[in-house]
Amino acid sequence: MAAAQRTADLAPLHVPPALTLLGVLRERLPGVPHVLCPDTAFHNDLPEAAATYPLPAVWRERYGLRRYGFHGLSYRWALDRTSELLDRPATGLSLLMTHLGGGSSVCAVRDGRSVDTSMGFTPLEGVPMSKRSGSIDPGMLLWLLRRDDLDLDTVEHCLNNESGLLGLSGGRSGDTRDLVAAAGEGDEAAATALRVFAHRVRRELAASATSLDRIDALVFTGEIGWDQPEVRADVVAGLALLGIRGEVNGDPGGDGRISSPDAAVPVLVVRPREELQLCRDTMAALGAG
Repeated sequence: MAAAQRTADLAPLHVPPALTLLGVLRERLPGVPHVLCPDTAFHNDLPEAAATYPLPAVWRERYGLRRYGFHGLSYRWALDRTSELLDRPATGLSLLMTHLGGGSSVCAVRDGRSVDTSMGFTPLEGVPMSKRSGSIDPGMLLWLLRRDDLDLDTVEHCLNNESGLLGLSGGRSGDTRDLVAAAGEGDEAAATALRVFAHRVRRELAASATSLDRIDALVFTGEIGWDQPEVRADVVAGLALLGIRGEVNGDPGGDGRISSPDAAVPVLVVRPREELQLCRDTMAALGAG
């Protein structure tokens, strides 16, 4: 609990509310075990090359600066479902996975382990999200912080709450459903937001693919990945260089394959069920799984 409190500012949209809830539950249910299931655990064994930032060693050691990764509960669930769908053991799969939702990320899985992921020290790194910026030039942040009209709190708020799809669309929406509809009606800012989003997801997928020796499947999960066929199609359309070609259908009717049967690299969708993965991990921690 103390360690989680010390690092709460790394994920300000998630950890502080969770710790508040945990505090209330511990007070009201003191005789019941309480289990924390970190979203970072799935990425805990990232290879050194993928986890290490090119920063001074004294910083890395003093402050624990490394790439932690997030969406681990979602990726763990999606990995097991993909194993079932492909009828192959998870420990034998090499997958490109992407969780697209309010927060979005990419992950490469080899032999059942995360070997690269787009989120890093905080959930701000990586692809643009609903309201979070994703990766931007750190030099630009330094430049902005030297402006007389911007302070640290303002910049932090804007990066977490006014950027991403919301910022790209000129404040119209951070929801891809709204943006797809608006783009269809000729809203150029909405169309640009969707193009930037798909481009950045493709770029992260291509980068993560370098951590694999083959691609057994591309897996979409998260609210957008599961239920936004237009976004999935835009992402897949730019991945021919990775051997991911062909059209994907709009609705798999549940977890399943959305690429053609003869596709060299199958494309799958898996409904996000992080709440069920939380149950699995909790039962395992209590020795009942």
